[in-house]
Amino acid sequence: MALRQGLDSHIVIIGSGIAGIAAAQKLVKYGFHNVRILEATARSNNIIEIGANWIHGPSEENPVYCLARHYGLLEPEALSPENQAMDIGGHPPWVPNWFSSSGKKLKAEDMNPAVDLFVELLNEASELESRGGEPQASVGDFIRTETRRRAEEQWQGEGAWTRAQRMCLISNLLKVECSVNGSHTMDQVGLGAFGLYKTLPGLDCTFPGGYEGLVRSLMSELPGGLVTYRRPVSCVHWSNTKVAVQPVSVEVEDGERITADHVIVTVPLGYLKMHHSTLFSPPLPLHKLHSVQRMGFGTNNKIFVEFDSPWWDVDCEIIYLVWEDEEDLVDQVADVKRSWIRKLFGFTVLKPTERYGHVLCGWIPGHESEYMETLPEHEVMHAVTQLIRRFTGDPTITPRRMLRSQWFHDPWTCGSYTYPGRGCSAQDLDNLMEPLPTKGSSQSQVLFAGEATHACYYSTVHGALLSGWREADRLISHYSSTGPPEPLWSKL
Repeated sequence: MALRQGLDSHIVIIGSGIAGIAAAQKLVKYGFHNVRILEATARSNNIIEIGANWIHGPSEENPVYCLARHYGLLEPEALSPENQAMDIGGHPPWVPNWFSSSGKKLKAEDMNPAVDLFVELLNEASELESRGGEPQASVGDFIRTETRRRAEEQWQGEGAWTRAQRMCLISNLLKVECSVNGSHTMDQVGLGAFGLYKTLPGLDCTFPGGYEGLVRSLMSELPGGLVTYRRPVSCVHWSNTKVAVQPVSVEVEDGERITADHVIVTVPLGYLKMHHSTLFSPPLPLHKLHSVQRMGFGTNNKIFVEFDSPWWDVDCEIIYLVWEDEEDLVDQVADVKRSWIRKLFGFTVLKPTERYGHVLCGWIPGHESEYMETLPEHEVMHAVTQLIRRFTGDPTITPRRMLRSQWFHDPWTCGSYTYPGRGCSAQDLDNLMEPLPTKGSSQSQVLFAGEATHACYYSTVHGALLSGWREADRLISHYSSTGPPEPLWSKL
């Protein structure tokens, strides 16, 4: 009887990102028939990936990969056992081109000692949490301290110019990590919690038709009309009393109030940071609010640039731009307005060329990225053009066109994705996923999903997907005496 009544429950999901869609899909498949999604934005349809780009760790453990395979969205190479078995530790073995700010192409073999040292330190930083040690407060502090100490030991026999060049390269790699983590500087990324993030095996791959193909495939399995667009939610009214009938109401910006038994909130952490005080009534419990504040949420933007012909090697997959005056191990600029372009660490090459043409994707994180968003397009195009001409030494290179993301000024995202801030711990991630009311009630009124609520796959699409399924399972378990159902992807 409880299960039958449960299937009649009214469930409102806020946000039609991958977490919201995943939760709805699982609930509908299980038999819940009063599920609806409220989405603040209009329907989107991106072919070039302004948002999520890769499937990180495309292997059997990754539900995004399994779904993409199930829907026939991947190319044969991505499906090969060799591809799935390759464990890259979160850093794909891309073929690089290195350029310096004096307009010279650098030899990869000259760069390798610095790359090897940096990778070694990153691996050590991610292991400190399991060892229980935290010698510095942030990953940035740890890498700077250890780089200087070990460079002194290991590179004694090298000339001063070589040592300086390697330190400049590590500055570049720190900016790369800012992009990977979505932070302004690695000084904001907590060292103790850095190892909470887990990678999956598999060589990162992309969707030939874009991530939208996965979203469309999942949406096609939902009843028509389940998602309503342009319905921003202004407040979730919940009750922290022990017993309540129809305890939750969702206030939409147009004034409508929707009553529900359960609400699943999937808004990005950046939005939660900015709007938590008005989004919940009563407010979030203090321990949950403190975790929202402690966790980091930064910006990482893309600048796509198209050329008539390539100026990089035919086998090149990533281009690094090394400034020759950055031997102080810097990952942020002193004057954002004048020097924001220095934060763009380089470009990835869109492949295959037959599909994309000669297109590069530039990566720029942090406050410099947020400032870039405010500039007119022609200024960004000019800055990128001058940057490329300087580093290649070729004053004739001229991009055909440019496209950029602007995640920080998007009112519904307020940034890109989550990282563990200084002083963070696994408890903060537990607090973010904890339903309301947090204790004393037999019923979870407000549930939380989204990449920021996954204990070890935060900042990823598969983390967001799993979090949506987790909250659907929570509701299914609540109404069912049989316990949580078998994971959905195991049946695919």
